[in-house]
Amino acid sequence: MKKTLLSLGLCAAMAYASAWAAKVDVEQVYTFEKDYPVKAVAAVPSDVPVKNVIFMIGDGMGMHHVFTAWAANKGKLNLEHCTVTGLAKTWCTDKLITDSAASGTALASGCKTTYGTISMTPDGKKLDSLVDDAAGMGKSTGVVVTCDLTDATPAAFCANAPNRSQAWDIAACFPTSKADFIFGGGSAKFEGRPDGRDLFAEMKKAGYTIARNWEETDAVKEGRVFAVVDKGNLAKPSERGDVLEKAVMKAIDILAGNKKGFFLMVEGSKIDKEAHANNLPVMLDELYDFDRTVGKVLSWASQHPGTLVVITADHNTGGLTLIGGDKEKGEVKCKFSTGNHNEVAVPVYAYGAGSGVFTGVYENTEICNRIREALKDGSK
Repeated sequence: MKKTLLSLGLCAAMAYASAWAAKVDVEQVYTFEKDYPVKAVAAVPSDVPVKNVIFMIGDGMGMHHVFTAWAANKGKLNLEHCTVTGLAKTWCTDKLITDSAASGTALASGCKTTYGTISMTPDGKKLDSLVDDAAGMGKSTGVVVTCDLTDATPAAFCANAPNRSQAWDIAACFPTSKADFIFGGGSAKFEGRPDGRDLFAEMKKAGYTIARNWEETDAVKEGRVFAVVDKGNLAKPSERGDVLEKAVMKAIDILAGNKKGFFLMVEGSKIDKEAHANNLPVMLDELYDFDRTVGKVLSWASQHPGTLVVITADHNTGGLTLIGGDKEKGEVKCKFSTGNHNEVAVPVYAYGAGSGVFTGVYENTEICNRIREALKDGSK
């Protein structure tokens, strides 16, 4: 049985490698036929106490991805309205090239860890995430993603596990998570489980309203929400529509009811997955979906003083290079050099209250640490 599973795993890995290897170092041309407008966002004071934090992560979204998207959208992105920028280094403790588990842990907990580890130290101690910290301050908390909720980044904010492959165990952490609004995919890990547990029933018992699609999510007006709207990862943007944008704004609407403020983590999860596949058109669709959501968030933050927005990536994926194009036509010519990650520093964008501390070049752990300090200072 073990040999069969190993053979199947090797075959799947080889098929995956073949899928992206055919596109490595192959020129891809993309023209964005439906570029979208980018509205100006008013500057706001940064030297005010931080009440709310919206932490947005474009998984796999390096500088090359951002500027390829910028060129194809005819020289405009909502990201550019952030008034503060920095660069973060993404290595993990045992490898120069990180994965989303170790990098997600760094962003969630402020601690570097080993490759594949979910919010635990290299020696196996559990780590608190920003969700835990904010909840401890009496704030409401949320996680909104476009992937399976047991995937690395949402897991790093809601669970603890020695290895990201332990999806059943990661899912079992959610009933005791301190996140109040949870939105994503992955229902297959929460029901029909090998251990017989119905985690939807457990979440309901823990006080969550259960939603299984966007319409049910939208109908919830208050309280704790557990919305799992797909069996696995959410569909690509052309099929799922603007559900990320709507889910984020729904989360903000509910979480902002707390007078003490809130913490919300948002992930554009599938930028990474399409970059792994060297799929330029769908990767850009994912990034544009994320950037349009950024526009909505920045607009909201501009009208709610005391809100800090931080936007970054966990790592680079695909070794993307912009080799030509025409910005006026929205055309880009690109090549991918790999189907994996690399160690090029990732951009950090910040806007609003407390944003000034995000300038410079620093470790990815500093993003979490500076958010944590801003939340503490704002709660005094």
